[in-house]
Amino acid sequence: MTFRPLLLAAGLALSATAAAAFDVEAMSAAERDAFRAEIRAYLLDNPEVIMEAVQVLEQRDAQAQAANDQTLVQVNAEALFDDGFSWVGGNPEGDVTVVEFLDYRCGYCRKAQPELEELVESDGNIRLIIKEFPILGPDSLTSSRFAIAVKQVAGDEAYASVHDALMALNGEVSEPALRRLASTLGLDADAIIARMESDEVTQVIAETRALGQRMQISGTPTFIMGDQMLRGYAPLEAMRQMIDAAREG
Repeated sequence: MTFRPLLLAAGLALSATAAAAFDVEAMSAAERDAFRAEIRAYLLDNPEVIMEAVQVLEQRDAQAQAANDQTLVQVNAEALFDDGFSWVGGNPEGDVTVVEFLDYRCGYCRKAQPELEELVESDGNIRLIIKEFPILGPDSLTSSRFAIAVKQVAGDEAYASVHDALMALNGEVSEPALRRLASTLGLDADAIIARMESDEVTQVIAETRALGQRMQISGTPTFIMGDQMLRGYAPLEAMRQMIDAAREG
């Protein structure tokens, strides 16, 4: 018996009807062994079939992930776009909102920063929201507490300056280093340091962490652009394409 035509019809699902009619369980043990051998021989002769199948699976997974992400954005829209405590920059009346979940100690967040700034500045119609999402250890948490405290004590403009400085800060994030940073920027270091461990700062971090969990975010940077998510770093042109897609709806 020759099994190659049967393999092509049933195993590769070239015909739904033929696949439905094909019953491996109805075969004898010898027929099943021969069939398995034929499958192996076919795949060894045509390994590209495996790659094609993997590509189809990856495409389906990506489509399912995108649909799931879109649902997550819709369900959590208020917390993402209007939580009342996250820093908002760019054009407050922009037609597309970009949200970034970041960690100051994340190398890819640092890599993305100048490209994100270029995206916002060159576009002119993007509303940018920063979510403090410290996940890389104590220095990350200290940095975020400091940034949030600056916003609460000194306002949005001071936060923007501190955000940029923390992105460039190397070495241990110690209290003396943060005091020097605050003083360099003309801020009240004592008031900011005192605020860092306050309930108000802790609540911001807790609410953002809870949001991140609901959004199934496990790494930084993570971006929301319109109603789509970008999990990880992407170059400037890729972000521009996502913005264009968001505008097209």
